[in-house]
Amino acid sequence: MPIPYVTEQTFEKEVVRSEVPVLAEFAADCQPSRMVAPEVEALAREVEGKAKVVRIDIDKSKRLAHLLKVQQVPTFVVFVKGRPVTGETGALRRNELLSLLDPYLPRPEGAIKPVELAQLLQQGQVVPVDTREAAAFARAHIPRAVNLPLEEIESRLAELHMLPGEPVLYCRSGDKSRELADKLTAGGVPVGFLEGGFLAWEGSFLPIERPD
Repeated sequence: MPIPYVTEQTFEKEVVRSEVPVLAEFAADCQPSRMVAPEVEALAREVEGKAKVVRIDIDKSKRLAHLLKVQQVPTFVVFVKGRPVTGETGALRRNELLSLLDPYLPRPEGAIKPVELAQLLQQGQVVPVDTREAAAFARAHIPRAVNLPLEEIESRLAELHMLPGEPVLYCRSGDKSRELADKLTAGGVPVGFLEGGFLAWEGSFLPIERPD
């Protein structure tokens, strides 16, 4: 999707007054800006509805570039409630741009990121609940996790309450455990879930138990 340009005249409306976080790319008609364009466009598609991605031409908006101390392109700045909160310069990849923006994106209720889960686990506050089938759990799982297959959990809610910490559901990719967590929470049993599931935990290079 084409990235809309913001000018000094539209900056207040499109960025300062935005109800969602904004990632602004300060760009120019040059090779570095052209090289990074596909990555920026891929990110814009991924965060559509949750954040706004815009482009600012530093040659046409010199005052904005000066105010934000932009000295080279591309430079990326994240705005939240109209204020610049973080930024980085260089030809960033889509995942690097997402990492820049991600802390400011709206979060689903009960969502827990892998690093957050690792910290809570270390503090003994949570118990990971692996909702995959027993064979997958036996191959590899999050340390100290218990296995309660997805289709059995609603008939075994007492076991969730008896765990020595707050239960955090996870599946392979996070979608099924999120759906179940939403359902249980709506039914008066609030429960967290791991964003991105076991794949996200693995992708964050966090410890994994692989029984012999």
